[in-house]
Amino acid sequence: MLRTLFLILFVSAQFFCSAQKDTIPRKKRTLYATWGYTRAWYSKSTIHFKDLSGKYHPATGNKNYYDFTVHNAVAHDRPDFDRIKDVINITIPQFVFRIGYQINNKWDAELNYDHAKYVVDNWQHVHVTGQIFGKEINGDSILNPDKFLHFEHTDGANFWMFNAVRKWSFFNKTKNINCQFVLKPGAGFVYPRTDVTLFGENLNNNWHISGWIVGVESGLRLEFFKHGFFEFVGKGAYANYVKALVLGKGNGSANHKFWVCQLTATAGYKFSTRK
Repeated sequence: MLRTLFLILFVSAQFFCSAQKDTIPRKKRTLYATWGYTRAWYSKSTIHFKDLSGKYHPATGNKNYYDFTVHNAVAHDRPDFDRIKDVINITIPQFVFRIGYQINNKWDAELNYDHAKYVVDNWQHVHVTGQIFGKEINGDSILNPDKFLHFEHTDGANFWMFNAVRKWSFFNKTKNINCQFVLKPGAGFVYPRTDVTLFGENLNNNWHISGWIVGVESGLRLEFFKHGFFEFVGKGAYANYVKALVLGKGNGSANHKFWVCQLTATAGYKFSTRK
């Protein structure tokens, strides 16, 4: 994931440099980049786990397959804000990153990345239905992380969205201060790294495009001294993980969907370039 972010920054930097080398007078345009941190709250989620690879399970004498559903699981985020002070680990907390293009005074276009983390609570009581190793299951159970199930997207749930940004200025009486209300509807894909423990076996999977997300973000933007700005926004979104990897690429998978509410604070900088 870091390589993806660094690649975006590198390409942007090359673009800025090539624009500066252009000596022909042209119209200015504005690009911007922001960085910040977020908290997230999730609705309950029904998670379907499936692996029909048919591997033999020596402990039970049955084929090692499962096809079961955990109903209405409760999950929380993991902000890790205590790691912000450690510059080396600046990407461990729930950070956010945006790059955008200012089309005019009313509209921007923005690429939005949220490194949110999703952790199903251990030891909660849930209802489980389906089959595990050939045995029919339909009853209440406890999510024991050692013997049954632990499930999380913590590196992370990873929301990538393309947003249209509408801006309304409500205070710009001075040259150095501009206050705006922003509204950002958008859609994109989820790119999680799923860490799962099933029946005592743990696997932290590779990053994988697993589904889609739609949502809207709104809040306040404070611009100052032409180039700097702060944003504080709330976000509501619906994420559908159609196929998250579980135990082995091409074998185990999980699918679930949930609503997410986020509060995000970012600091940004605007770059003036020429077309």
